[in-house]
Amino acid sequence: MNSTRRSLLTTTAAAAGALAFPYVAGAAEPAKIRIGQIGTKHAHASGKLAAMRKLSDLYDVVGVVEPDAQRRQAIAKNEVYRGLRFMSAEELLSDQGVAAVAVETSVDALVPTAMQCLQAGKHIHLDKPAGSSMSACRAMHAEADRRGLTIQMGYMLRYNPAFEMLFQVVQDGWLGPITEISGMMGKMASDPLRKELAAYPGGGMFELACHLIDAVVTVLGKPDRVTAHNRQTFPEKDSFVDNQLAVFDYPAAIATIRCNHLDPLGGPRRGFEVAGQQGAFQINPLEPPAVRLGLDRARGSFTKGFQDVKLERSSGRYDDEFRDLAKVIRGEKALRWDSSHDLAVHEAVLLASGLPLN
Repeated sequence: MNSTRRSLLTTTAAAAGALAFPYVAGAAEPAKIRIGQIGTKHAHASGKLAAMRKLSDLYDVVGVVEPDAQRRQAIAKNEVYRGLRFMSAEELLSDQGVAAVAVETSVDALVPTAMQCLQAGKHIHLDKPAGSSMSACRAMHAEADRRGLTIQMGYMLRYNPAFEMLFQVVQDGWLGPITEISGMMGKMASDPLRKELAAYPGGGMFELACHLIDAVVTVLGKPDRVTAHNRQTFPEKDSFVDNQLAVFDYPAAIATIRCNHLDPLGGPRRGFEVAGQQGAFQINPLEPPAVRLGLDRARGSFTKGFQDVKLERSSGRYDDEFRDLAKVIRGEKALRWDSSHDLAVHEAVLLASGLPLN
């Protein structure tokens, strides 16, 4: 099994009640999906827009909504936004030909904006995390389910080739019953970044390590209990929770996720490891991903013991999530991660960040 980019995303059933889309199975060139973006203030906003524009065979990006005039002026110099129309939310959401919207606002506005898009009948790509309110997140998913619309959460590691292989290996039972997961996602935060992240009471666990929590829930499901351990290293300077550990308890497994914004080697040290009774799967670093697979017996073309795995190189950090979203919108498949999964992830993210389930 030297070809390692195997995806779990092979469901062929269309989501019930999905938006009608001018696509005929077997057609050589299905119509492009008209899509817009609301917001430019999320950390991933420009990257997501660049991915959609690059996938010009799939998407027709109709425009961007950014109500902040100063922000519009600032990003006008960015190549990613060049040539795009700036429009109002009303213009975008009232356009019946627009099938989907990427929501890339500041974190506090993500869920309210998503609700507006859903009520206008649009599928959404929603960046992470889904706000700080559990009840608002539930209402958002209930609205999407009621309307038969898809919410694709922007947990980018879902489409990372190492994680795609991991999810397949776990599903195929190569590691046996899972007993342990450990992960770390940190960086050295500058003072301006500390000030920005201090706006989130849940700290980096909420804003950054949510990607890894999504992977934990993908592998093990909803945890029985989540315990947060949070530290403020410089309370005299700011309120940023900068050093965190969360423990996720399962009947037969324990998962731990760390988020450390005091780490000068945070990027290269980022990793995720899953261990079971028959093997282990190590990803370090996360991007670009490197995999080491350990097995207690031969599996496929892999031998017993530890070995490095050669991965297919991704064409772009966000490309595959938007390729997958196109298949969902066209009714070719249902999204692998449904509302019940996303709600379990969001509950775990809030608890791991020491936040209440309000």
